[in-house]
Amino acid sequence: MVEPAPPSSLKAVVFDVGNVLYGWDPDSFLVRQLADDAARLRFVEEADLYGWHETLDGGRPYAEAAAELSEKFPEYAHVIAAWSDRFGETITGPVPGTHEIVEELDARGVPLFAITNFSADFWPPFLEKEKAFFSRFRDIVVSGEEKLLKPDPAIYYLALDRFRLRPDQALLVDDRQINVDAALAVGMRAHLFADAADLRARLEAEGLL
Repeated sequence: MVEPAPPSSLKAVVFDVGNVLYGWDPDSFLVRQLADDAARLRFVEEADLYGWHETLDGGRPYAEAAAELSEKFPEYAHVIAAWSDRFGETITGPVPGTHEIVEELDARGVPLFAITNFSADFWPPFLEKEKAFFSRFRDIVVSGEEKLLKPDPAIYYLALDRFRLRPDQALLVDDRQINVDAALAVGMRAHLFADAADLRARLEAEGLL
């Protein structure tokens, strides 16, 4: 006799934001600021632009970080200023299919949360612009506000405590393997996001859709 599968403890979905809910394409934005390929690549490499941006996601104030970088690279001060003034242009819009999944989960009463690596300076204007969509989420942990970055286990524990969830009750959906592995290590369920169809299949298998 085949024993029935035990009921799943899974009850909530925790989304990443960048490249799961909304596309992020800073390279295309930079092309519009520095059309010359050699100059653009030199700036990105010499300034360690993406490493610098990660410090913003980790909680460093943009004004402080920008002043320091502009002093080192005064010829690129306009690009550094645009990184803040026009940051919304790096966000390409909803990832196809995922907003529909969020709406369906919300309609079914599945608790929705998010953990995002995002600057504390850049998050409020983005949230204001997309507040109708994010109103479906019960809480969102923003790395820049907490001064913790995924995949640090501390941000997962902080989020679970705030969300009032046991690790086994939460499914993290993230597009980076390192973040998925970290979630699994703290006892969460996790799904490496590839596209909406693959995510839908996982959620259906888990009985959430």
